[in-house]
Amino acid sequence: MDSPTPASARISIIGAGPGGLTCARILQRHGIAVTVYDRDPGVASRNQGGSLDLHQEDGQRALHEAGLLAEFFALARLEGQEMRQMDPEGRLLAHHLPDEGETASPEIDRGQLRALLLRSLDAGTVQWGRILASVSGPANGPRTLTFTDGTSVETDLVIGADGAFSRVRTAVSPAVPRYTGVSFLEAWFDDVEQAHPELSRLVGKGSAHIADGERGLFAQRNSGGHLRVYLMRSVPVDWIAANGLRPEDTEGLRAHLLGEFAAWSPQLLRMISDNDGPYVDRPLFALPVPHTWEHSPGVTLLGDAAHLMPPLGVGVNLAMLDACELALALVHSATVADAVRTYEKSMLPRSAETARLLEGGAEHLLAVPDADTFAPAPEPAADPGPDNSRSVVGPSGA
Repeated sequence: MDSPTPASARISIIGAGPGGLTCARILQRHGIAVTVYDRDPGVASRNQGGSLDLHQEDGQRALHEAGLLAEFFALARLEGQEMRQMDPEGRLLAHHLPDEGETASPEIDRGQLRALLLRSLDAGTVQWGRILASVSGPANGPRTLTFTDGTSVETDLVIGADGAFSRVRTAVSPAVPRYTGVSFLEAWFDDVEQAHPELSRLVGKGSAHIADGERGLFAQRNSGGHLRVYLMRSVPVDWIAANGLRPEDTEGLRAHLLGEFAAWSPQLLRMISDNDGPYVDRPLFALPVPHTWEHSPGVTLLGDAAHLMPPLGVGVNLAMLDACELALALVHSATVADAVRTYEKSMLPRSAETARLLEGGAEHLLAVPDADTFAPAPEPAADPGPDNSRSVVGPSGA
């Protein structure tokens, strides 16, 4: 069939994470209809993860095109740009304090960003509780989306914004994420000013990174008095079971970790021993480098679905830049096929170049840092929901 114009096309986005919602918002702002399908039962069905830093050249650019930059800055934490680098003795190696009014990469909670984007969409844009089972139909369209509840939808363009283990990806690529060899264990701390004042002073208003070459900690302030700590180690993907432990065995995991980090200072060990609630296992996965596919006029990918990389601070920014460029290509192209080709011509080489730079970068988070440099801040994890047995850092949440 002939490719339709974007204005007349049935456009479907799978995944209501920052990338998918940014794409939908920019399309609607230009009068193009779109429907977003998300596997979550509802908007508040799960925790959305930690804090994100949005960069001027990509994440903030996308919010500008979405008409939401002023609202973002009303929520963002400029003080969250503070970064501390320490050694395992707790000595400060380097310290970045943002200048007054600095806006290079302010922080915002992932849940706050998602809520901001959701509020900007037309009522009924997002259909909740729609778990994609498959994408079928001829390459030149239309495509059929089949959901696990047995329903199906015919669409002229399906945009896979459905994260690391994307179901849309299988329509254009056989690639699957591979374990990087590095795993995070996430710990939460609530009401840190009152309940954990020592950790509050240690981390400051932004984040702190410590590593000894074999293991590391990354502590990150969130809004509302919360702190998230990622315990980073090079371990087998099944390290919990291999040590005779279970994910819900908080005391057993704590004892094991305290043994691994025994040489570190007592103040840093509080990030292991004093957490509120259970740990969350988050092994890190990445797609092969480079990840490309043959052009298909009715299917494309953005964010982690297209280029899952180690979580070194670029994931959500690239997803939002992808979303912005794809939406604008649809706005300015004569047909959907033309728009997809234009978008992929820019996105695929950009993501391949970034992926090459970050390949193997998960291990960099464990390396002993130079005194005058900062390790890249890892992105927080978004809980992928109850039916995904493995979490990853940075998925879009669908």
